[in-house]
Amino acid sequence: MFLSFIRIIKFSLQDIYRNIWLSLVTITILILALFSVNMLLTIKIIGDAAIDSVKDKIDISLYLKPDSKEEEILAVKSKVSNLDEVKEVRYISKAEALKKFNEKHKNDPAILEALKELDANPLTPTLVIQAKNAGQFDGLIRKINEIDSTAIESRDFNDNKAILSKINSITNKVSEVGIFISVIFILITALLVYNSIRVAIYIHRREIGIMRLVGASNIFIKMPYMVSSIIYTLVGILVVIAIFLPFLGLLQPYLETFFIGYNINIISFFVQNFFKIFGLEFLGLAAINSIASTIAVSKYSKV
Repeated sequence: MFLSFIRIIKFSLQDIYRNIWLSLVTITILILALFSVNMLLTIKIIGDAAIDSVKDKIDISLYLKPDSKEEEILAVKSKVSNLDEVKEVRYISKAEALKKFNEKHKNDPAILEALKELDANPLTPTLVIQAKNAGQFDGLIRKINEIDSTAIESRDFNDNKAILSKINSITNKVSEVGIFISVIFILITALLVYNSIRVAIYIHRREIGIMRLVGASNIFIKMPYMVSSIIYTLVGILVVIAIFLPFLGLLQPYLETFFIGYNINIISFFVQNFFKIFGLEFLGLAAINSIASTIAVSKYSKV
């Protein structure tokens, strides 16, 4: 059995060498497919990081009545802080709100002049609420709406829902496009392997006929072509690893510059999940290519 296995490997390597140009084309397409899949994965990781950075900046503002007493405001803040979905609650007083308003419009004298015409501070105290997770916004808003207090003046959160809805829509569309493109590349790869095995069998049809005449088993005849599909996948994975990791090294400085303040290390992600990412890609493509080669061998190896 061991000797037969060695011979199968030998015949498979010989077949790849004899059809070197066809083999190179097959491996090149495999490399492009794998590189594209990993690029899509990289884009998804970067996109998720960008979306998370936007979500982190989305907060909920609970506007309070200007004449609310301090103890009433603190009571509302305590109720909000005790909610499981809340990460942080900041209280902005009327004076602090006025200070921020003046800083924001310091280059707009018309607005500042209009504000001076008012004898009193027209701004209201506010509770700025940040959720632990953007996915908990709906539940958090529902619970805030259930808080009963005469100190609350406004709790309209439609703008936040609209922003989150757009962000989630973008995320879903990016994922759908990525899956669609990956499926297209996988189908192209399977068809190419199928065609490569078909051509190889056609070239060696006389040898297959002789092997049958001398009593070679069907498995012995078919296995070299199936092993070839696995070798194509293995070589493709190794080349992609050799190309893709240095490529990420060139990309990382630009990510650090763009996402200042966020710890986005794409190299670390791929290194930490090395066997999971490339192992699953190898197993998945090897399985698909093996199925394609099995169909081709079963259909064309009959002499």
